[in-house]
Amino acid sequence: MKRTVLAAMCVAAMAAAACGGDQEGGDNAGNTRDTATPRQTGTAQGSPEPSPSATQPGGECAGVIERLSPRQRAAQLLVVGVDPSDPAAAVAVVRDDQVGGIFIGGNDTALFTGGALEQIQEAADLPVSVAVDDEGGRVQRIDDLVGSIPSAREMAAMMTPDQVRELAAERGRQLRELGVTVDYAPVVDLTDGPAGGVIGDRSYSADPQVATEYAAAFAHGLSESGVHPVIKHFPGHGRASGDSHQGLVRTPPLDDLRESDLVPYDDLGVYPDDTEVMVGHLDVPGLTEGQPASLSPSAYRLLREDYGYEGAVLTDDLGAMKAISDTYTLDEAVLLALKAGADQPLWSDGGDVGPVLDRLEAAMNDGELPQERVTEALTRVLKAKGACG
Repeated sequence: MKRTVLAAMCVAAMAAAACGGDQEGGDNAGNTRDTATPRQTGTAQGSPEPSPSATQPGGECAGVIERLSPRQRAAQLLVVGVDPSDPAAAVAVVRDDQVGGIFIGGNDTALFTGGALEQIQEAADLPVSVAVDDEGGRVQRIDDLVGSIPSAREMAAMMTPDQVRELAAERGRQLRELGVTVDYAPVVDLTDGPAGGVIGDRSYSADPQVATEYAAAFAHGLSESGVHPVIKHFPGHGRASGDSHQGLVRTPPLDDLRESDLVPYDDLGVYPDDTEVMVGHLDVPGLTEGQPASLSPSAYRLLREDYGYEGAVLTDDLGAMKAISDTYTLDEAVLLALKAGADQPLWSDGGDVGPVLDRLEAAMNDGELPQERVTEALTRVLKAKGACG
């Protein structure tokens, strides 16, 4: 859907819905445009039991996994932020460390031009997942190249779900043509708070049914264009106190979340089959007890067992958010996330991947990170990338 069509649609809707009419005051929504998306807090107790469906020693991915060394297996699980203005460095981290995924934040477009992403794929032994967080509104990554799309709140105010699906399909086509394979969107958090809040206008609605319907439409549009959608931030950031970029964030108790914030996860069948889930850095009373959900086995068990999710799960940013970095070193956070049940630990601020791989390799060799946990995660990651042959 072209920018002129969106503009006309917005003008037409203003009389009836004020083009995002449920927005309230608050901070400038543009102030997060160059940052990774906000997240949550949770715990790190003992490791969960691996899911039976993913632990048949690799299943259809067994042949690929067997050819990888322990260090290579660990590298395939990582999603590492790269500098969007430095294509050569991005190529180097893939060539040298063979990481399984990269995340492109910020608004520089150098990585999307000049064949840079093609060079990254050529440097990889296995396909690399290329992720952005292009939600619309104040969190967009390719607007300087192809134009802007409305925020989630604006979409719900001025468009039908079918129109949102069409919009997302066009956006997905644009992303895919640029070389992007994963979009960390849509947000399924619930809030009607100020537009510029941590979640704010990134939420479709405070009504769980409305939010689910619009998020599912956006997810289907992306999927139809070959881009994997990622719903976030499990188990729900919308009513959490604070900003996990700045420190500990606490949600209402788990029983309260089940009645509202977790409703978008009640029927995961409404989302396309390639949908992934991002777990936030949220402390949930009655679930994580003072620790980040992204590091909490109980949070992953909730998602897998109570909500029946079987696909790939990634963490929110483990490197640049104080909810994690104030307490854990990066290598410790990545290891704890994998032990807890994450399949893809993510950090946005790049840097030297070597120390993280050193820590993971040592943990695999001494049994601290069980091989079955690695195989389970790696199978999901490889299947999502279509890398199992």
